[in-house]
Amino acid sequence: MKIQELFDGVYRIGEDIATLNLTPGKRVYGEKLVRWGGKEYRLWNPYRSKLAAAIRLGLEQLPLGKSAKVLYLGAAQGTTASHVSDIAREGVVYCVEFSPRAMQSLLALAEARENIIPILADASKPESYSYLLEKVDVVYQDIAQAKQSEILLKNVRAYLKEDGHFMHVIKARSIDVTAKPEEVFEKEVKKLKEAGLEVIQKLRLEPYEKDHLFVLGRA
Repeated sequence: MKIQELFDGVYRIGEDIATLNLTPGKRVYGEKLVRWGGKEYRLWNPYRSKLAAAIRLGLEQLPLGKSAKVLYLGAAQGTTASHVSDIAREGVVYCVEFSPRAMQSLLALAEARENIIPILADASKPESYSYLLEKVDVVYQDIAQAKQSEILLKNVRAYLKEDGHFMHVIKARSIDVTAKPEEVFEKEVKKLKEAGLEVIQKLRLEPYEKDHLFVLGRA
């Protein structure tokens, strides 16, 4: 078996991608564990994680590392956040989630992973969790609200370090179900550029996710 490091903390194992398990022996969402060379890796399912899908589809940069500080907006039950936690093993992942039900899963995840900080809050009101946060290296957003780009911009302005990066999952159907996804994507990306953000790469997430655009950028 051949293991290749694609990015800092992200590996290719055969046809799969994986992260080094921060909590050996423990699964988060039923993922397969692979042991090799005295280490344990968690296979990263691109059908369950939009970041994994982006990596599989040719993401050119991954602005994460072992000491990264990350603000994750829309962490849900923590599937992707757990892999970010693996990568930023000496950093911290602030996980903002609005659903109390999903927060229960995040709380359980945080018990096992000390670098995950769960925050029950509305991402559209970044001032509501300012007492918990510091400036971060990366803002990652995956939310289903209509004003997705506006919410991202609020959090970038409040918490992202100068020259920090953002990863933004644009969900066309959550913004305007009547418009063509391509038109929605164009409008949303234009908002980011007009706000002074640099767009580095755009990736459609088919076949893993329909009508989703993954945007990598920098402040």
